[in-house]
Amino acid sequence: MSSTLSRRVIALTVAGGIALTALAAPADAAASNGLAELAQRTVDAGAPGVVVRVGTGHGPPIELARQAPWTTADHRLSPGDELRVGSNTKTMVATMVLQLVAENRLSLADPVGKWLPGLVPGGQAITLKMLLNHTSGLFDNTDDEEVLESVFGLRQRPWTAEQLLAAGTRHPALFPPGQKWSYSNTNYVALGLVLEKATGRTLPALFRQRIIEPLGLKDTYYGSPDRRKLAHGYEPDAAHLKELIPDLPDGFRFAGPEHDGHADVTGIDPDWAGAAGGVVSTARDWDRFLTALLSGRLLPPAQLREMKTMIPADPAHPEAGSYGLGLAQLDTPCGPVYGHTGGIPGYRSDLFTDSTGSRSVEVFVTEQQGLLEPGLAAAHQALITGAVCAMYGKPTAP
Repeated sequence: MSSTLSRRVIALTVAGGIALTALAAPADAAASNGLAELAQRTVDAGAPGVVVRVGTGHGPPIELARQAPWTTADHRLSPGDELRVGSNTKTMVATMVLQLVAENRLSLADPVGKWLPGLVPGGQAITLKMLLNHTSGLFDNTDDEEVLESVFGLRQRPWTAEQLLAAGTRHPALFPPGQKWSYSNTNYVALGLVLEKATGRTLPALFRQRIIEPLGLKDTYYGSPDRRKLAHGYEPDAAHLKELIPDLPDGFRFAGPEHDGHADVTGIDPDWAGAAGGVVSTARDWDRFLTALLSGRLLPPAQLREMKTMIPADPAHPEAGSYGLGLAQLDTPCGPVYGHTGGIPGYRSDLFTDSTGSRSVEVFVTEQQGLLEPGLAAAHQALITGAVCAMYGKPTAP
């Protein structure tokens, strides 16, 4: 499968630009009603479900969930439901790496070959910083067809981190280390192994010890899920997927029970995502994590500055935003936002805060590939627009 096609199938990338139009500041009730309308429009445009949380820094947050009627027999969606956050996982992994840097147990200048000898070709020239900011040149392991079969659920199998790293490094590098930016999940699979090697602890234990337990994230975990509280995620069924991706190879479809034009992909094991995308969380928990991170509770000032030191994701297209160390920045007319996006079968997440961690916005859609449909894409964009501006107390034009 071509690299271009697989990136459309699983887009674990930094967000595209958000076009915003700022007007006068609204009352909180007006903002809540406006977001409810935008969320319903997104569902009416084809999204199975939407969860939105907006914290403005004063008063209670806006929390809402909307879902299509055909999904209610599977699950009643609520603002507190657990959802897969996909590549937002990278922000947590980067935070733990930088914590170890602050403790002088790692250095951003360390070559990955120091920690994973023999596992990364050319690893003596690839630094941990290059892995963190996607300038390593390593091939993205989700472009590997064997991994992609697991993404679709067509070949469910357990993956070790070493196997996921090998799936990326058995392909030629895209460019010499440090030359440019190219998003690669292989980078964070390698960082997960470095964390384990440097601490002698497993990655699930590190998530609990360093982030989940200190912040009291009661509905966040990494690893094998208990799906009783997990919101159902969906993708277009075989016929509709082919309409969205005409060059999809024969036989590729999302595994799962099909009804109402969709496949329920909740049962696909995300083991293949590893340290690049394996966390489950809630909008409320993620708000607590992001606001703690940007307010300086998780990292000393020097490491937080490193994390927020950005390079353009695409110099030719500034609207694509910029990327630091596991953290993206989008500059909008309503103000800059920091965070990440995630795309994993059944779940799309756009999770941001302001530069100080005092405001936040979390937008989840319980579908990923359906967002290729132009009408749904436009409604989703409008919802993110409304949520970001509501975070800053600035409404958007209809």
